[in-house]
Amino acid sequence: MLKMMLRPRWVLALLLALGIAAAFALLGQWQLERAVEQSVVVERPTEEVRPFAGVAEPDRPTEQAATAQLVEVTGTVVPGDTVIIEGRLNDGIAGYWPVVHLEVTDGTPGGLPVALGWAPDEGIAREAAERFEASVDPAAPVTLVGRFLPSEAPMAPADDADPFSMQTVAVAQLINVWADFDDRPVYFGYVTAAEPPAGLDAIASPPPEEEAQLDWLNVFYAIEWAVFAGFAIYLWYRLVRDAVEREREEQEEAEASASREAAVGAPPAD
Repeated sequence: MLKMMLRPRWVLALLLALGIAAAFALLGQWQLERAVEQSVVVERPTEEVRPFAGVAEPDRPTEQAATAQLVEVTGTVVPGDTVIIEGRLNDGIAGYWPVVHLEVTDGTPGGLPVALGWAPDEGIAREAAERFEASVDPAAPVTLVGRFLPSEAPMAPADDADPFSMQTVAVAQLINVWADFDDRPVYFGYVTAAEPPAGLDAIASPPPEEEAQLDWLNVFYAIEWAVFAGFAIYLWYRLVRDAVEREREEQEEAEASASREAAVGAPPAD
């Protein structure tokens, strides 16, 4: 086998196979580099407070780039539209959010829910919401800073619960309980206030965690190229082995033929 491998013909074939394998390996490395490059997370400046105007538009879905962005929004508080959202966790403890109806004035006008803060008791949440509404002039704009989040899906209350209770900040549900709200524009998202009014705790709203994910299609292609590279070397080995076996068979046939002729003997002389 070794003697066959060292023949010039098969040495050249080995060099060719190594060249092909190297090309396949480079292609596999390129695919891996693409997978790593595409897995790099582009960090968004969510912790830099931006004016709400331009971050989102009413009557449109919340874009990924706007999700969890800290914003400064100005608008007028609509009295009587405050809703208490129950079952909201703050550091693992269930409580209540008073959510007010803010009509945005800086940017495209539209209704925007704002969660003022968190309270462990519904009564405390309602009292804090009432004090907040009493402290603001419905005609005077107020400015709030908080994190903008997409609207949540409505959740039906349990059979034995209050049918008007709410557990999610669902804009589609809120506009049905806001008084005198017709077909005016509304933002499909809400803001969690960074500074809660008196009587409420700040809502735990950490920045979003971005996880890098590999492009598994490129990883699969890289594995394929590695298999092709190994197959090129294996094919060379297989061809050498077949050549050895073929020579061995030819030699065995020649020896068998010579033995038969010797056994028969030479033809008699005239």
